[in-house]
Amino acid sequence: MSQNSTLQRGLNTRHIRFLALGSAIGTGLFYGSATAIKMAGPSVLLAYIVAGIAIYIVMRALGEMAVHNPVSGSFSEYASNYIGPLAGFTTGWTYVFEMIIVALADVTAFGIYMGFWYPDVPRWIWILSLIMFLGAINLIHVKVFGELEFWLSIVKVSAIVAMILGGFGLMFYGFHAEHSGFTTGIQNLWIHEGFMPNGIAGLVACLSVVVFAFGGIEIIGITAGESEDPKKSIPRAINAVPLRILLFYVLTIFVLMSIFPWNQIGSKGSPFVQIFENLGIQSAATILNIVVITAAISAINSDVFGAGRMLYGMSNRGQAPKVFQRISKRGVPWMTVVVMAGVLLVGVVLNYLIPENVFIIIASIATFATVWVWLMILLSQVAMRRKLSKAEIKALDFPVIGWPYAPAFAIVFMVFILLMMGYFPDSRPAIYVGASWLLILWIAYTIWVKPKRNNAKEKSNLQQNIEMES
Repeated sequence: MSQNSTLQRGLNTRHIRFLALGSAIGTGLFYGSATAIKMAGPSVLLAYIVAGIAIYIVMRALGEMAVHNPVSGSFSEYASNYIGPLAGFTTGWTYVFEMIIVALADVTAFGIYMGFWYPDVPRWIWILSLIMFLGAINLIHVKVFGELEFWLSIVKVSAIVAMILGGFGLMFYGFHAEHSGFTTGIQNLWIHEGFMPNGIAGLVACLSVVVFAFGGIEIIGITAGESEDPKKSIPRAINAVPLRILLFYVLTIFVLMSIFPWNQIGSKGSPFVQIFENLGIQSAATILNIVVITAAISAINSDVFGAGRMLYGMSNRGQAPKVFQRISKRGVPWMTVVVMAGVLLVGVVLNYLIPENVFIIIASIATFATVWVWLMILLSQVAMRRKLSKAEIKALDFPVIGWPYAPAFAIVFMVFILLMMGYFPDSRPAIYVGASWLLILWIAYTIWVKPKRNNAKEKSNLQQNIEMES
């Protein structure tokens, strides 16, 4: 192990594209979609479209900065450079906080999924085995990580494509579910209490669930420091992924609600199981279980990677313990992987202590963290633009679209999501937790980080004075 090594650039465009795709397509689609549909009915399609547009703007803002300055730690460093050290500190640690929460939820979910086949095997055995496996993968080489994430994403994407094609097949054939008393077709989008059955309030309420489903896509910025050619791979990945996610999410939800009345989706198990069963596939539950297990492994894998690289970048700036700077000869920040694996072991304890309904609150807390990180990305990009000269702005290789109106829209959208989370009782606890978390970070920064920065500045100024006198 060496502390003087650097991260190796081993991720190509294919890795980065599917890494972001895999991060954003997971439990938010396979299970969270049913919750969003119950809130908004068919109008949930509008929520996915509007949220998708806002998140694409976030990705373009991140892409502008990542191509201009590809570094490890990505948006945390941009916030530090363009807004201030405290902003970078809170952004980086909030992202790590988000990754840990989501990973803990997915680790526990993985144990539940494995219980479908092996109900007699204790859940903690599966969780421990997965943590050891993913820890080993992340310690080998970044290219091995990229390949694993690529193939895991292929499984998820293939399942979604199969579901969409099967759904259209059912619609075209005119399948009639006699046992349920309804017929497939686009008319299901409006014949059951209308397109917007719960009004504007239902549409607004589902936005936080929809945003949670897109969480994780910002990992593209984290990969900039290990991309073989960031000026080509980052723009390609960012331009391809948002359209694909909109396609997968919007088209998938459209097919779901065309095959089943929206008020029956998820009432009899997973809607994906319902579709495969209606296609005459008896092993529908087994197929879905394989897919959701793949989704969980993929999500945890990318969470460990993202949080680890963020801690490494922050450590280099004195915003995290120096131990996270340690890198192996293969260019892997091994200490961050070890610490993340250790944190995930808490998931074993959670299986005994946390009831299942608490995971709704966990999802809300993760949404707060996600929206906060996206908001800081947008504000960092605005601050960067203000510091660049006109010539430097013209020379940007991957400028944000629709400047300045598009970023302004995205900023307003993110603030609106936070306000709505505070308005609705179910998500309100997440705002309290989020505000408490930011307060804790401010105290930690004031006590530990700021004094070190001041001491470093004093030493630097003293050294400069000595050099000038000599």
